[in-house]
Order: sequence, then C-alpha cells, then structure tokens
Amino acid sequence: MRAKLFLTTILLCSFFVSNAQTKYLKNTDEVRNLTKKATGYFQDNKIPAFFDEIKNYWPAPENELIALEEKTIKYINILEDRFGKSGEIVKVNEETIKDFALRETYILKFEHSAIRLKFTYFRNVNGWILNAFKWDDSFEQEFK
Repeated sequence: MRAKLFLTTILLCSFFVSNAQTKYLKNTDEVRNLTKKATGYFQDNKIPAFFDEIKNYWPAPENELIALEEKTIKYINILEDRFGKSGEIVKVNEETIKDFALRETYILKFEHSAIRLKFTYFRNVNGWILNAFKWDDSFEQEFK
C-alpha cells in the first residue's frame, strides 16, 4: 500500500515538474504585451527566445514544447529559403469569447509570402494562460 502511494506521489510530482507553465497573466493588457513580445522574437527568427517567453504561460508538457520548438526552427529556416527574409508583422484580428477567451492573429510578412500566427488565451481562476499557439502559411481565412 505504501509503495503504491509513494509511486503515485512520485508520478504526480514528475507530472507537475514536467509541466512548463509557471506563471499567469493578470489581465488582457498583459496578454497582448506577451503576444507582442513573442511575435517580435518570431519575426527575428529567435525561436528559442520565443519559446522561452511563452512556455511560462502555456500548460503543456516540457517534452511537447521542446519538440514543437525543434520543428519550428527547422521549418522557419526552410520558409526563409523559400519566402525570403522576414519583414513586418501585422496584427490582423482579435476575437474574444465573453471574458474568458481571447485569440490574437498576426501575419508575418516575408519577401515573397507570409505566415499566420495565432495565439489563443484562456482565463481560469488564477489568471490568463496560453491555451494554444499555431502558425501556418495559410492565411486565406483572414480575408473577410
């Protein structure tokens, strides 16, 4: 019985340690500031700094964030070869669901095309957290 309790305690502790999120954003101004700072890192191809910035607010397992960071570095370098150097970043949309969800959409322009960055935040009892981040080269939906 004690062995099971001990093992369960160790597993729970390792889960909480492996979870990267350690902070909460207090309000939507802090949410917008985080997104603006993070998109600046993305624009400058400072992907490790980008993930260091957002991981404190994203309750995702550390190994998933590391894998996403590695894939992002790989594909951003391919995009720069294909689309040219990155340029201006433009906020194109902000959507809310009442007072508990916020999504910001940005377009990062390159010399020959662009990519879309989407940040979705959720407000829980402790504050705002990053609920999802996605980037892709499909920005057709932004034409409204």
